[in-house]
Amino acid sequence: MKIESIAIIGAGAWGTALATVALRAGRKVTIWAYEPETARAINSHHENTAFLPGIPLDESIHATHDLHRAADADAVFLATPAQHLRATTQALAPALPPRTPAIICAKGIESRSGCLMSEVVHEALPKAPLAVLAGPTFAAEVAREQPAAVTLACADAETGEALISALGTRHFRPYLSKDVTACEIGGAVKNVLAVASGIVIGRGMGENARAALVTRGMAEMVRLGTAKGAQAVSMMGLSGFGDLLLTCTSAQSRNMSLGIQLGEGGALEDILGHLNTVAEGVFTAAPVVSLARRIGVEMPICEAVDQVLNHGADINKTIAGLLNRPFTNEAGNP
Repeated sequence: MKIESIAIIGAGAWGTALATVALRAGRKVTIWAYEPETARAINSHHENTAFLPGIPLDESIHATHDLHRAADADAVFLATPAQHLRATTQALAPALPPRTPAIICAKGIESRSGCLMSEVVHEALPKAPLAVLAGPTFAAEVAREQPAAVTLACADAETGEALISALGTRHFRPYLSKDVTACEIGGAVKNVLAVASGIVIGRGMGENARAALVTRGMAEMVRLGTAKGAQAVSMMGLSGFGDLLLTCTSAQSRNMSLGIQLGEGGALEDILGHLNTVAEGVFTAAPVVSLARRIGVEMPICEAVDQVLNHGADINKTIAGLLNRPFTNEAGNP
């Protein structure tokens, strides 16, 4: 298998950054944009002024609003927001040749179904070889060619190796894994925990508290992942611990920034109203908690975030509830 042309389905910040990566790796690149004006801006001004402003794009990167044109590629990278992935892949399905690899770059769990992103894509594209790309990456840094490393998880070794060869560069280093579930759970749960991390900072609770929350949050992530069939060691890698570390320690993170504003007393509706991108943790909290309850996994931090975001829980009372939990054994219990 040789991959010479790549379609990026989704022209947000991350999709645009991935287009720059693929081009630097020597691939022919097309970006599909949901908004026609975004496609026009990329083609006319060679910049994604709406979602990745200030970063020039090579003139050979072409954008289109036509999914059928975008589908004419050796591989498609699915970089739309998680809650729109089903509709996008269903629309893409008639145009995509059956064995074209589909690489999931969205991080989340579908709200209405509780499905992982691979389950969503498999329903729409049942014959497509699937992979998941995740890891500690801020789009602007990747687009500026600052060094980054990611996990590329794929059950099929041949497809995975071809994708690594097609995308890897000196500054963008993909590490191959077969543990697709670990990659997905890590990418989804870390966004919920980043909201919690932001609340800790916004409330002025200190760095000790944040370190404790991130560590215990990692334990929740591993419990959920292993209950879904992932290997614990996989979740200590780039798409688990690495992504969690980045997202929970930098205000560049949309989810952490949202949490900081909540912790400072901001109203969720007002905060969301000022965002022009998606904070996936807001939409992922409820399905993460629902999935955990369904398979018998206790996730008190994620449950607390869900209560604050979706049930109007008072932040101070919610924090008090976490701090009043019984002391227990670190190794094996919640």
